[in-house]
Amino acid sequence: MNKKKFISVAKDVIDLEIKALQNLKKNINKSFNEAVFQIANCQSKVILCGVGKSGLIASKIAATLASVGTPSFSLLASEASHGDLGMISKKDILILISNSGETSELKNIIQYAKRNKILLIGIVSKKDSILYKASDIKLLTPKVSEAGGIVPTASTTTQLALGDSLAIASMKYNKFGKMDFKKLHPAGSLGSQLKTVEDIMITGNKIPFVNENLKMHKALKILSEKKLGLLIVLKNKNKTIGVITDGQIRRFAQKNINFHSLSVKNIMTKKPVTIDKDELAAKALSIMNNKKITSLIVTKKDKPLTTIGVIHIHTILQSNIS
Repeated sequence: MNKKKFISVAKDVIDLEIKALQNLKKNINKSFNEAVFQIANCQSKVILCGVGKSGLIASKIAATLASVGTPSFSLLASEASHGDLGMISKKDILILISNSGETSELKNIIQYAKRNKILLIGIVSKKDSILYKASDIKLLTPKVSEAGGIVPTASTTTQLALGDSLAIASMKYNKFGKMDFKKLHPAGSLGSQLKTVEDIMITGNKIPFVNENLKMHKALKILSEKKLGLLIVLKNKNKTIGVITDGQIRRFAQKNINFHSLSVKNIMTKKPVTIDKDELAAKALSIMNNKKITSLIVTKKDKPLTTIGVIHIHTILQSNIS
């Protein structure tokens, strides 16, 4: 086959799958709403099962559901009849995936679900199939033409898209947000990008606090000890009223020979830039870049004038946040 024709093959396969997805979109009905409601309100686990390529799709959908807060796992249909049916409890939801709905391996699972009154959601393309008739909630996928005429491609694409739709709809129903997502994805690039300011801010004795009336010769010692390149100026013990950076100190010292005898309040910058502890660390980095500064004072919504931490650009970059 001419190598140039491989591109046309690829385009044909993609067109075939696009058409299948368009037909799937037309098939979405009230059954989908009922499936989402049941999944989102499941008091136990959602178990997905399929045979062959549909089994692989089941594993992916289970992983996606679990990642957005719905406890889920996939079950191998071939192992179900050899003891793994014991993994399914009466409060679980069972999702069976099969293009034909007639696969022999699914029959024992269907019978088990019916016998134990386990809610069964069927993802299937044939209305006259065993799976379709047995399902409590029927999610009908369109009949499709497979790429190459025989290889499961368009059918598994529709199954996957339907599974993704169930997961995202359930996520929205449960108001599962970024912070919830972060709890389940603490590692990797996703976990890094979802870290909040509070996760990586500097706290406690490491914060370089100084009183507004402190003389600069003493304040410089604190600046050197804390090694953050700034001082946070307080009034009445805990009210933040200003900030002094090492760059600001150098510029001021060049202009004033009596610099060391001045009080902190005489050279501080009033109304320092702050950020709430619950904001994403990525936002803090963006603010620093825009304002050309290296640190931000961290506060919380109910006490905007109280410093609870400092977030430094080096800490953000060390956390692989960009």
